[in-house]
Amino acid sequence: MNTHDPLSRRALLATGLSTGFALAVQPITEAAITTDSAGLIAGATKFKAADGVTISAYQAYPMSGAKLPVVVVVQEIFGVHEHIQDVCRRFAILGYFAIAPELFTRQGDVSKMPMDKIIGEVVSKVPDAQVMRDLDATIAHAKASGIADTARLAVTGFCWGGRITWLYAAYNPAVKAGGAWYGSLTKGRGAVAPTTAVSIAPTLTVPVLGLYGAKDMGIPVADVEAMRAALATGKSGSEIIVYKDSGHGFHADYRPSYNAADAKDAFARLLAWFKDHGV
Repeated sequence: MNTHDPLSRRALLATGLSTGFALAVQPITEAAITTDSAGLIAGATKFKAADGVTISAYQAYPMSGAKLPVVVVVQEIFGVHEHIQDVCRRFAILGYFAIAPELFTRQGDVSKMPMDKIIGEVVSKVPDAQVMRDLDATIAHAKASGIADTARLAVTGFCWGGRITWLYAAYNPAVKAGGAWYGSLTKGRGAVAPTTAVSIAPTLTVPVLGLYGAKDMGIPVADVEAMRAALATGKSGSEIIVYKDSGHGFHADYRPSYNAADAKDAFARLLAWFKDHGV
C-alpha cells in the first residue's frame, strides 16, 4: 500500500481503521468538527511492531515541507476513530507530522463495540509494556518516512491516552514535551496495566502539560492535587491546568461533554507548550 495516498474509505478499510465515529459514541453531536485535508497528505498506513504484528495507524502532514516536528496522538478507548483522525489533521495543518497508532490491534476492534464490551474485553487486556513498545515502533515509522524530525517529538493523548501520555513520557526521555488530556492519575488498569501516573511523577524528566476538568466525576480534583504534589518533588517542569466549568472529555467535540471555549483554550496552551519545549 502507498502510505502517501490521500485519505479514502478504501484505504482506511484496508488497514482496519474506522471510517467514522465509533459505535460506542453514537449519536454524534452537531458540534463535531471536521478538518479539511486540503494541503495535507492524510490517510491510513501500516507498520510492524517489535513482535512482528502489523499496526494500523492514521497519519497526516503538510504536502510541502521537510524535517517536520512530530506529534504522536494517543487514542481514547474508542480507538483511532474519526475524532482522533481529525485531531491529527488539526496538527498537520499547523506544520506537524501527526500520527495515531491503533493500540488495541491485538486485543480487538473497538469501533463496532458497545462501551461495556470495550472495557471488559479489550481495554482490560492491553498491557502497558505492549503500548510502550508500539509507540516506539510508531516513532520509528515516522522517522523512516524521511520527512519527520523525531528529534522534535511530542506525545498527546485523551482519556485512556492521557494516562498513556504520562507513562510514555516517563518511559521515553527523548520525548520533548507531552500533553495529557484528562488521563487517570491515581489509578491503573488492573494486572496488565498497574502503573499510576502519580507514581512516575517524581522521577519524570519530560515536561508534560496536564489538561483536566474540575467537574470530571472520574478524576476528582483531589487526584489532580496529588499529581501536582508528586510533580513538585521532581524536576520535569510539568504543569496541570484545571478548567472549572469542564468535566471529562471536554475536548471531545462530537460528545455532549464538549466545552468549546475550554477546548480551544487548552489546545492553544498545548501548542504553546510544544513550541516552548522545541517541538
